[in-house]
Amino acid sequence: MKVTANNFIPAAHLALMDDEMRRSVDQATTTAFQKRLNMMFAAGDEYGEALRQQAAAAKRRALNRLPELLEQAEANLTRNGVRVLWGLDSNEVNRLVLEIIERHAVKSVVKSKSMVSEEVGLNDALEARGIEVVETDLGEYIIQLAREHPSHIVTPVIHKSLESIRELFIQKLGMPPTDDAGQMARFARQILREKFLAADMGVTGGNFIIAETGTLCLVTNEGNGRMVTSLPRIHVAIVGIEKVVATLEDYATLTQVLPRSATGQAMPVYTHMYNGPRKAGETDGPDVLYVILVDNGRSQIYESKYAQVLTCIRCGACMNACPVYRSTGGHAYGWVYPGPVGAVITPLLNGLENARPLPHASSLCGACKQACPVDIDLPQMLLDLRADLSRQGDVEGIWKLGLKLWAIGNQSPTLFELGGRLGRFVMGDHPPKRLPGPLAGWTRYRDFPAFAKMSFRRQWREKRGE
Repeated sequence: MKVTANNFIPAAHLALMDDEMRRSVDQATTTAFQKRLNMMFAAGDEYGEALRQQAAAAKRRALNRLPELLEQAEANLTRNGVRVLWGLDSNEVNRLVLEIIERHAVKSVVKSKSMVSEEVGLNDALEARGIEVVETDLGEYIIQLAREHPSHIVTPVIHKSLESIRELFIQKLGMPPTDDAGQMARFARQILREKFLAADMGVTGGNFIIAETGTLCLVTNEGNGRMVTSLPRIHVAIVGIEKVVATLEDYATLTQVLPRSATGQAMPVYTHMYNGPRKAGETDGPDVLYVILVDNGRSQIYESKYAQVLTCIRCGACMNACPVYRSTGGHAYGWVYPGPVGAVITPLLNGLENARPLPHASSLCGACKQACPVDIDLPQMLLDLRADLSRQGDVEGIWKLGLKLWAIGNQSPTLFELGGRLGRFVMGDHPPKRLPGPLAGWTRYRDFPAFAKMSFRRQWREKRGE
């Protein structure tokens, strides 16, 4: 997927004018946010926070031992009969998949939802070679029919209304007109069932890999994940290297916080744990299972001060909590990962110069950190990325001068008090509706507050009788 993150500001302006999209996103994220709160803290705030910190500790332990755990995972996956491959970047991942397709004479591919495959542009690479690729997660299938990209990492079709999906099914699939969501889902299911039965290869992502057992773990709410991994003769799992965890016990913790944070469920509908291809005497499963471990810039993040972002479990909770995402939707962010985590990951994986507006696409309210099930400090990372941009010279001269003057004024008690007096004198009881020059951006969308009639410093002195 092409990176267009530098167009965030004009794209956000367009999104703010799309009332239908905003209603759909706001309704869905509000519901998801409340369901997460209800489920994460169903047993009380103390229990919910303890579970959250236990999950954070599990991911941080894995991150601290990542090179060692990757080697252990490779050894145990191989022992289980899995063919393990390594993809340094998107081109290599796509090349490896195409080689598998050629080796096994694959003609058609079905996919379960996978953000890392979106990241490397797998569908485009396969379609360019004449390989039929069908997304089988219903939301992803809708997005594929619309020739769009997901706008949310858990609910990819969050920006679309029921009416727009109905029209899409009528136009693209010849569905008889209906307003019943259940009938629409059944119609799509009939088409997808034929694709499952005809496919030569299934492609999935991976939510976790357990290093100590060599187990690939998937979490889904639709039966498509099971169909993709059991009906085709070849199963290819494309998994980021950061998805490895140390033990089954750590996985047991993480598989509790993931559905609670993503969809507000105690457990997902389907929890899949794969320990290799079909063995002698077994009646289902693939003949061959490949796991492609994807780097694609993750090693560089691992060696940086932003390494903690690799503990992300892709639950989408930060997006549901973020006021910016809830206003603009996901497409404005210009790449695979939107929202607060996308504002960090996109510049780190694609270069800060290719995503300059994203670190500023936040009010720094901290809602993303509070919602994160593994307690990633996204606000601090956004601040650090802004500092990186400043060091690269990505700040206009007038703002540099203004910030220097502001710093001087705030470091001097005398200048600070004089500035307050001057402000009260100039503004009076009625602050202006519009501030001048570069400060006009503030009053374009909000009122400038009136100065207090008496400063805190003066009240303090009077109370002390000074």
